[in-house]
Amino acid sequence: MNRRDMAGEHPPNFVPRIVTARRSRVRIWRVPRRLVPVALTTVLLLAGCSGTDWSTPREGPLAEGALSDGFIAPGETPTPEATVLPEAGSWDGIAPAPGYRVVLLTRGDDAATTTVADAVEDWAEAEQVDLRVLEPETPADLIPELAEAVGMGADLIVSVGDDLVDPLAVVSPNHLDQAFLVVGAEIAEPTANVTAVDWTGAAFRGEGLGTASEYDLATFTPERAARAIRAGVGAVLGGVTGIVVWID
Repeated sequence: MNRRDMAGEHPPNFVPRIVTARRSRVRIWRVPRRLVPVALTTVLLLAGCSGTDWSTPREGPLAEGALSDGFIAPGETPTPEATVLPEAGSWDGIAPAPGYRVVLLTRGDDAATTTVADAVEDWAEAEQVDLRVLEPETPADLIPELAEAVGMGADLIVSVGDDLVDPLAVVSPNHLDQAFLVVGAEIAEPTANVTAVDWTGAAFRGEGLGTASEYDLATFTPERAARAIRAGVGAVLGGVTGIVVWID
């Protein structure tokens, strides 16, 4: 489906927004809020041009495999907001089932954010994940686009960029059935549906707590970012959520 084919299919005042991913072009359509009830079906159909149709419930299991005992001790259940230190590679035995639906919500052009966002895209391609990308353009767009991501029907929303931490703290408690993963930062008081992956050198917390004293841009390497997304998704798929996964 190309832009010319779609030109006659959207309602009046329907404004397309094209988000350019770093390897592929992801087409996301923004609907003015007053037109949402009228245009919802059209939006879902158009969004389906970039992958499977997300307007229908996803069938089948979300995960293949399981976490190894080194992720958490057998029989252990981490307390809410706890920090766990899994053994390296203990998440390698679990992976998303093909077609797993992920929204990458990313904000920022700094090197740290870009490195982590690239790692998420690499992971999605390797794991046959159905990935869609939202990139809020201004601070005023952060909460509306986070709400938009929630409405897309994803299995998981991955948040990358410190600017998104506070908006996520506002939105996530109101959507407890939506899984969120924060990579390279964390929420100060997460609900059970918000999981974070951090390491020494990252750990931005928001809510006035700011950047950790150990913050070090050099720790945001492609290798560490790749481990972070796999460890974090492993935790979510394995049901170990509402915690901080520390990967040092």
